[in-house]
Amino acid sequence: MTKADIVNEIARTTGIEKANVLDTIEKFMEVVKDSLANGENVYLRGFGSFIVKTRSEKVARNISKNTTIVIPEHKIPAFKPAKVFMEDVK
Repeated sequence: MTKADIVNEIARTTGIEKANVLDTIEKFMEVVKDSLANGENVYLRGFGSFIVKTRSEKVARNISKNTTIVIPEHKIPAFKPAKVFMEDVK
């Protein structure tokens, strides 16, 4: 399902104009992105959590040059679904 499909489904079921639904979804994604960029997690009860995970430093190999490189500790965004969400998907 794409963002356009989500907009169409929400507009169809609620009767809200597609442009308003699209603006709302875009703003939601912007708020989540900005929160994660600032190190704040986003919790949506019954749905899941958008969290920032820290990957530890590790050693990797560049096979083509046969050298080792160190990948520094870094942060990545992640989604952890709620238990209710997981049960519905199963």
